[in-house]
Amino acid sequence: MVPILLIALLLSTAVIRGPNLVSLSGFGSAIIVSAPLILATFSLMALAVAGRGTVDLAVGPLLAFINVTIVKLNGLGIVTGPFGVFLVALGIGVLYQLFFALIIIFVRVQPIIVALSGFLALTGINLVILPRPGGTAPDWMSSWGLGNTIFSPILLIVLLAIAAWLLFTTTSFYANLRLMGYDERAAYTSGVRINVVRIGAHIIAGLFVGLGAICYTALISSGDPTQGTTMTLTAVTALVLGGVSLSGGRGGVAGGLLGALNLFLIGYVLATFNFGSTQAFVTQLFYGLILVLSLLLTLLVPIIGRYLHFISPFAAFAVLGCVVVGIMLYISTRDTYGVAVAGEAFKSNPDVMTRYLLLPVQSGSGPALPDLTPLQKIVFGFAVILAVLTFTVRVIVAEAVSVRLGAFIYVFVSALILLLFLVVGQQSHAAGILATGQSLGIGP
Repeated sequence: MVPILLIALLLSTAVIRGPNLVSLSGFGSAIIVSAPLILATFSLMALAVAGRGTVDLAVGPLLAFINVTIVKLNGLGIVTGPFGVFLVALGIGVLYQLFFALIIIFVRVQPIIVALSGFLALTGINLVILPRPGGTAPDWMSSWGLGNTIFSPILLIVLLAIAAWLLFTTTSFYANLRLMGYDERAAYTSGVRINVVRIGAHIIAGLFVGLGAICYTALISSGDPTQGTTMTLTAVTALVLGGVSLSGGRGGVAGGLLGALNLFLIGYVLATFNFGSTQAFVTQLFYGLILVLSLLLTLLVPIIGRYLHFISPFAAFAVLGCVVVGIMLYISTRDTYGVAVAGEAFKSNPDVMTRYLLLPVQSGSGPALPDLTPLQKIVFGFAVILAVLTFTVRVIVAEAVSVRLGAFIYVFVSALILLLFLVVGQQSHAAGILATGQSLGIGP
């Protein structure tokens, strides 16, 4: 519930503060920028579920290491094609995580010590490979980071990563991984081969961080060895904010995805305030505060859950989603579906008529609004009557004896919210047309 509420608040604020987000290029840019963070969060999630407090603090420097390696090899002409780049990125991620797992299992060093050592080592190695940001990514990557459309190879990588994680959750290996993270001794006595499961978790984390490095390279189209610290802090914050337990045994793709999107939206909203030279410091401050508040909130979850157990997260997501969609629709169409007077309405943009399926404005001396077609009136009226009857029957038969509010009532509330946006929009447009007509000397 926490990331769901937060993403609704942040997305609404982001749309109001930066309306350019609601466009093909806006959504495309958002996908490109948030993809590395999403994949880095998935990488941390695979390790956090495994237990022992395994949080790879080196995920940021490792991602930067793969980035500078790809750029360096491309500059030398060694690896330039897509197959070679993917092989290098995924191979480095898997080899590092495999080395990480073997040290934990056989040397028996605490994971946090290994992660911190990797963080320091990779930070220095990155500066040796590429002393300063520069270089060029492979030519075929140049179009990946443009962000001028929603559908891009980066979106395909993110969708495949989400689908792969969802398929992974249906396997027995994932069940063993969660059992091991929740109680390693119980898993061992149940016959789970904990060493094999832990190595598998690290290999999965390496694949995700390799994909994240590819997306990051496409985003900046160059190499940057200095982004490791920022990426680590942001990914860990997104992990905690998504409800993943750092002690192991609990975590899901929905929580990790929402947490990463929330962190992206926080950066986007803060960027709209333009803090000047202190922009980066303010962003880091908010990331740190959110991380602390998220950790404190985990202590209150059992207490809050006693009073909100009847609210379904999916239903809350549906209701808040309708609210946010209504705000986005209003922001994106307020300039197109604007104030018009009498017979001059929509003449400047005839495409609006077909877009909203409206009839032309009737000629007359006073202001008027477009009207619905007879077929639209019949369909909308029938839908409203059917919804009211269904709601009444549903409440009388089911909700009166139910302890938990069903999903139907939330869907109905969502429909009412969208209807409210429609009515308010129509009234505001009518008032604006009347006011404009009066200012031009056109009486009602």
